[in-house]
Amino acid sequence: MDFKHQATVTLAEVAEAAGVGESTVSRVLRNHGSFSGKTRDRVMAAVERLGYVPNRIAGTLASTGSRLVAFVIPSLSNIVFPDVLRGASAVLEENRYQAVFSVTDYDPDKEEALAAAMLAWRPAAVMLAGYEHTEGTVKMLRASGCRIVELLDVDGDALDMAVGFSNRAAGRDSAAFLLKRGYRRIGYVGHDLNRDTRAGKRFSGFCETLGAHDAPLADHEILAGASSVENGRLGLERLLARAPGLEAVYFSNDDMALGGYFHCLARGISIPSQLAIFGYNGLDIGRATPQPLSTIRTPRVATGQMAAQLVVANAPPQVVDLGFELIEGATA
Repeated sequence: MDFKHQATVTLAEVAEAAGVGESTVSRVLRNHGSFSGKTRDRVMAAVERLGYVPNRIAGTLASTGSRLVAFVIPSLSNIVFPDVLRGASAVLEENRYQAVFSVTDYDPDKEEALAAAMLAWRPAAVMLAGYEHTEGTVKMLRASGCRIVELLDVDGDALDMAVGFSNRAAGRDSAAFLLKRGYRRIGYVGHDLNRDTRAGKRFSGFCETLGAHDAPLADHEILAGASSVENGRLGLERLLARAPGLEAVYFSNDDMALGGYFHCLARGISIPSQLAIFGYNGLDIGRATPQPLSTIRTPRVATGQMAAQLVVANAPPQVVDLGFELIEGATA
């Protein structure tokens, strides 16, 4: 779908769909003035069906064009998304665009609410993480008429533009690396895979490759909530209590892997001779540990830069795969 030529849903279209006047739609959306409950229900049903977002600055951008670029991101608790913002902001500032962002905490319903809030300001573009959104979010994005960039994934169908890399391939390559090193009894420690869908894709690719080489995943520990160093430490402790014979453990990201690394140091577990550790993201801190972390390094800053360049250039719909780099490190 070419978002450059898609018209924005108007107040008049909502009024026509609901069978009422534009002033009635306006009163319902502002929740001010007189209208019946039945009228309200008809108007809100039309709003949801069409994906209409109220324009809080109607008319002010019609002639000049918006210079806002909205980011709806899952988290600021690790460096991944700040790196993306850093890369994008540099390009946007050079071209006199203003970046604004909101954080979903990996909650798809919160993403929908925040996307609606951002779209109400009629930005030039909206950037979101991944391809997985609620039906309501997709309707709003399709109806918005602005450019959409989905970040940090290429495993799926983009709404407009996408910039990132294959998480499934990252999982497969991580498994292939461990198998090539001779590890057969391999476990996994991760965080909420239902919310972090990109981590879920890596896990799926990882298990798929292990199974294809007759070395199915021996055991896994999934902790509720966001990833953290502490959860990585706790997850490995629990996993090894159940499966003490593991030879290697794959972690959902470097935060979790570093927690596992610290657990091994505290318990006198020799890395990698007694237990190999493999992460994901290629964070700077992973290179500063006594044994540099074995991991996948992702182009986070470059992802933000490319996404911003596509928006500034008003590029045609496309998917840009920037790839990733496997870092052998010293923990596997």
